Amino acid sequence: MKTDPSYDDLKLENQMCFPLYAASREVIKQYKPYLDTIELTYTQYIAMLLLWENKTMTVKELGEHMYLDSGTLTPLLKKLEAKGLVNRVRSTEDERNLNVNITEKGEKLRDKALDIPCKVHDGTKLTPEELEIFLGVLNKILKKFKD
Repeated sequence: MKTDPSYDDLKLENQMCFPLYAASREVIKQYKPYLDTIELTYTQYIAMLLLWENKTMTVKELGEHMYLDSGTLTPLLKKLEAKGLVNRVRSTEDERNLNVNITEKGEKLRDKALDIPCKVHDGTKLTPEELEIFLGVLNKILKKFKD
């Protein structure tokens, strides 16, 4: 069937959003069996990655880094707190801010998660160079949307 070339921009194969969406879903699917072993969801894992790196962050900072609003982030943090991995404490400097601190149990979980990125990267079959280029492009896109 011949299509009108003026509509080529509307072909699925020419959309930036679809391969990004599909690849994201597939990569997240690769994380699941590894995250199941440490009893975290993918989104909880992302929060823990930030807290392993920063130790303490405000809910607002976490939301900005994770591209999540507080309505989505609050239940996630409550679940992490119920697991004993983080605690939430009002800032003494500004009561409007809620700090999220990693606990000792949360710190110990880091060792169990250490090999997860490598296993997922291996599963993509990308070379280290391809992975570096891929991450560079994705981070550039995210930065453009933040600006």
